Amino acid sequence: MAEHTHHTDQASTLRDMNHSNPTAPHPGRPATRVLSVTSGKGGVGKTAVVANLAILLARMEKRVLILDADLGLANIDVVFGLAPGYNLNHFFAGHQNLEAILVDGPEGIKILPAGSGMQRFTRLDSQQKMRLLEALESMNSDFDFVLIDTEAGISENVTYFNTAAQEILVVTTPDPTAITDAYALMKLLSTQHYEKRFSLIVNCIKSEEEALDVYRKLTMVANRYLDISIDYIGSIPRDRLMIDAIRKQQTLVQLFPDCRTSHAFKALAKTVAQEPQTIQPKGSIQFFWKRLLEFNAK
Repeated sequence: MAEHTHHTDQASTLRDMNHSNPTAPHPGRPATRVLSVTSGKGGVGKTAVVANLAILLARMEKRVLILDADLGLANIDVVFGLAPGYNLNHFFAGHQNLEAILVDGPEGIKILPAGSGMQRFTRLDSQQKMRLLEALESMNSDFDFVLIDTEAGISENVTYFNTAAQEILVVTTPDPTAITDAYALMKLLSTQHYEKRFSLIVNCIKSEEEALDVYRKLTMVANRYLDISIDYIGSIPRDRLMIDAIRKQQTLVQLFPDCRTSHAFKALAKTVAQEPQTIQPKGSIQFFWKRLLEFNAK
């Protein structure tokens, strides 16, 4: 009970900080939306969702930053065919500032790449989070969307970035183990970190009915055992062209813009781009960075 009270008090304090923040976004400009794209297990296409979504949001004239939050197994730079000289591991080690790490991606996207094969920073401490907070606050008016590509699973870093984000997009497939792991992630975030709203994307489907069946299964179990809301926001068909795109280190929507799966990504991007009507956002991007730090202090 004491832990829950502490969390509630902390959230209230952070909200107050956000409302009184003199650097909060101008009333005429929409606040930056911070979305985590996450999954209970690997291999469900989470990074492909992030990459294609980023391209399509950029084409809607949105300013997009991708934060590759898989600090031990980088993927985003590989998807885009980039070879960054530095990554977030260099930042956390104190070797480079954030501006030196920021990479220009296609169509105006900015990317903060993770480090591949380096396990040293897969669990961030308070000092590292403070440095990230201070460095990113200088960028808080530069972007319309921040897309966080989390690592798969339920590690501390996964819960950390999901709890900090304003909106949590859970990617799964019709595979029973993927569905089970997606539920396990939502259960953890709900019962231990008080998250109550999730958006669901079902990837690698054969038909829309298959995607809706996944949604029904998850909502049925969640309604029985958890106090959460799951919003179904779209599905992505299984497509062999995705393999071709990965091999060519481009996104599907760039290489095959007229295929069925690209049209599904476009529908998803339009849904994501719409301001959410039914949820109260956790705050502006300043609030996101505050929560990053506060989460570790609990």
